[in-house]
Amino acid sequence: MVRYNTEYEIPKPMMSEDTKEFWSILLEKKELHIQRCKRCQLYMHPPRPICYNCKKFDMEWVPSSGKGTIYSYVVYHRPVHPAFEVPYECILVELEEGVRIVSNMVDCEPEEIYIGMPVEVVIEQISDDLVLPKFKRQNT
Repeated sequence: MVRYNTEYEIPKPMMSEDTKEFWSILLEKKELHIQRCKRCQLYMHPPRPICYNCKKFDMEWVPSSGKGTIYSYVVYHRPVHPAFEVPYECILVELEEGVRIVSNMVDCEPEEIYIGMPVEVVIEQISDDLVLPKFKRQNT
């Protein structure tokens, strides 16, 4: 679980022309959407302008189930930025749609995390202009 040092401004994720819509939908709808090719129906993350499978420029944004499992994780014991208090985890979640997304947990300590752990997305409001998709243990 990431804890923030409020003396520092929380750094924002890098946004590009390819990822702008991902962040915009997340902020406006407070839902996780992922990119899908309209032609071959392949889901993709991170977002890109062209399908890497069929090479078509015909992408759309669709709601994600938000459910998945932890594919991998790392626990940081040295801060990469003074706004992050250590220890904290960085998780790689494989969503039901087959794509993987890097994030953090909200409801457990780093030592409780394990590979294969079922998780579901929660949208965390960081500031007026930033929300982040984070994950919690999946209710079973």
